[in-house]
Amino acid sequence: MKLYSFFRSGSSHRLRIALNLKGLAYEHFAVDLRRDEHLGEAYRAINPQQLVPALDIEDTTLIQSPAIIEWLEERYPEPPLLPSDTLERAHVRALAAIVGCDIHPINNRRILEALRQRFSADEAAVNHWCDMWIGAGFDAFEALVASGSPAGHFSFGDRPTLADVYLVPQIESARRFKVDLERWPRLLAIDAACAKVEAFQRAAPMVQPDAC
Repeated sequence: MKLYSFFRSGSSHRLRIALNLKGLAYEHFAVDLRRDEHLGEAYRAINPQQLVPALDIEDTTLIQSPAIIEWLEERYPEPPLLPSDTLERAHVRALAAIVGCDIHPINNRRILEALRQRFSADEAAVNHWCDMWIGAGFDAFEALVASGSPAGHFSFGDRPTLADVYLVPQIESARRFKVDLERWPRLLAIDAACAKVEAFQRAAPMVQPDAC
């Protein structure tokens, strides 16, 4: 497997976590978003959408981290990232979707660059934008964990699931945008539990080959 990613990309981060939890080896190919390498013709040939991550498997390149992680779960079902019960699976998927559908897309790099360049937002305004949408999502995430998840160290019980795969990179991003995370003690406890797991440690942005 060849993984095309950027160390600070939240969607790349979540895919690295999933690959590590599955115990899968991969070659790392850095795509430097700061230098607009994703916009060049070389990367367009790999991913026509010109986003990261992309995962090359044999003669096929998979794009979009949700689709790639679903494929990993189907192709490599052990250890599972989803519970066996259908209602519990829906609950975990909903937690992941809070991040993947409602927080991350409106706080990713191209949206923030549009705020800066097209709407003259300064860094204070950008941070406020991020805080607003991260806050709304984290409020819901913490409430759902408290009301619908079994007791345990992680978002759903005592082993990492898809919910944690999505949550941890978003917490990393929230710290970068100076969001006050003390508002969500349960999420901080989950993040601390994940930080003790090797798969999460090896996926962290600052230990990637392209981190600087």
